[in-house]
Amino acid sequence: MTEDLSIRPVVRSDYDRWLPLWEGYNAFYGRLGETALTSDITLMTWSRFFDAYEPMHALVAESKGRLIGLTHYVFHRSTTSIQPNCYLQDLFINDAARGKGVGQALINGVFDAARRAGSSRVYWLTHESNVKAMRLYDQVAQKSGFVMYKMMI
Repeated sequence: MTEDLSIRPVVRSDYDRWLPLWEGYNAFYGRLGETALTSDITLMTWSRFFDAYEPMHALVAESKGRLIGLTHYVFHRSTTSIQPNCYLQDLFINDAARGKGVGQALINGVFDAARRAGSSRVYWLTHESNVKAMRLYDQVAQKSGFVMYKMMI
């Protein structure tokens, strides 16, 4: 694992260091150039992390004063449990820090937050082409067997 690694909640002063990670995450999933998220979406996402009424949260990985990774997660209700579910929505590690345990540390940070919130489940999705990440995911969780469908409206 990267030495001097800290996993912590994002703070307002992190914005300028968080933004390149957020943009890298979006670029990885093809949201860049003409398909990039608008600045309104990015700013709303950022503001939600600091709104006590929002169920959206963010953790960052910091090493040697630099942010090297992020994860965003959301708590929500379910028809199949009393406890809230935790959806790990975004996970991104910068290129230089990949393969050094940062992703697992961020996932563990979400697991810890979910336990503190009384959540009974953490789940996430990834694209089927994200083979490197799936090697990690296969070590820390179980595949659910579900296939996701979506319809943009």
